[in-house]
Amino acid sequence: MRFQVPTRIIFGSGVISELKDVIKNDLNGSGKIFLITDEGIRNAGICDEVLNRLPDANEVEVFDKVEQNPRHETVDQAGERARQIEPTVIIGLGGGSVLDAAKAIALLAKNPGHIEDYEGKRKYLNPPLPVLAVPTTCGTGSEVTWVSVITHSQRNFKMSIKGPEMFPAVALVDPDLLSSLPPALVASTGMDALVHAVEAYSVKPATFITDIFAREAIRLILSALPEAYRDIKAQHTARENLMKGSMLAGMAFGNSDVGAVHCISESIGALFDTPHGVANSIFLPYVMEFNLTSAVGRYADVAGLAGICEEDEETAALKLIEKIKALSLELNIPTFRELGIPEDRFPEIARKSFANNSNPSNPREASEEDYLNILQNAYQG
Repeated sequence: MRFQVPTRIIFGSGVISELKDVIKNDLNGSGKIFLITDEGIRNAGICDEVLNRLPDANEVEVFDKVEQNPRHETVDQAGERARQIEPTVIIGLGGGSVLDAAKAIALLAKNPGHIEDYEGKRKYLNPPLPVLAVPTTCGTGSEVTWVSVITHSQRNFKMSIKGPEMFPAVALVDPDLLSSLPPALVASTGMDALVHAVEAYSVKPATFITDIFAREAIRLILSALPEAYRDIKAQHTARENLMKGSMLAGMAFGNSDVGAVHCISESIGALFDTPHGVANSIFLPYVMEFNLTSAVGRYADVAGLAGICEEDEETAALKLIEKIKALSLELNIPTFRELGIPEDRFPEIARKSFANNSNPSNPREASEEDYLNILQNAYQG
């Protein structure tokens, strides 16, 4: 068993004010800085807030073209620019898509070729540039993981690029950056973090260490998410607990794995550009129903964390599934049918889900036909 989180974590409300010192003291960043973000973060003014806190001596260039489900062409473009300007630090400012892109760009800054050349585990020769990860949503966990998920547009496939040197050097995690997050994004990213924790706790590679992080993440997220959704700006404690739960869930699944929920959501995201958190939110209860025969004890444990008290494990697990469905309804998560994906594409989604690298980790063996049944059950609601 191995457990690794080499990322230096700086957590707390207002820690964004420490940005200048972090770059100077923790990253020895005295040269150029390449800041990776998206247009939404820039338009919201969060990018300017960060830029105003950077050391005056540093030359900074901003790349704000990262899209949801970041595409390989975008990463290649930014990677080529990184080689040209030769920064000493990459800052990722945004949600999971931005942080994943930043890690991939940091890799390309020090290695030749295209990002698809590095699909898989530790395919690079040179370690990436140091990354300072600054998450602005409550669902990524990417600030403490060694994986970058990038969509290959031509293949309609989500590539996993991973390696022990791809952990961000520093994660600056400030819950106050969530204050302006729209309710819909609080809902989908918060549920995304819940999926990370539940899958990390129930998949085959789970360990006693990842269990500790996953259980605490589940407890925090379930208690904080409804309040944060109603008014994240006013609910300081909920905001902080949600960000904390998201980070802990990242530590859990980064050292355990994810399962069939992610296999489906990554396939749908690659084919239809569906936001990752939305897809994860939709399929969690339906995958849990499929996994019930193999993970009933684990789900019963989670039910206890959710305040469900039943002596019979199956009853507890079934009540948990209903609670998650009710939570999705409360958070206005769309249904699978509402995504508008044609039913004749279900077999293709099932094939890609079965081929996902995380499929073997799912607690119950899942075939293409099983994935097709899960899709149909979710579509019927």
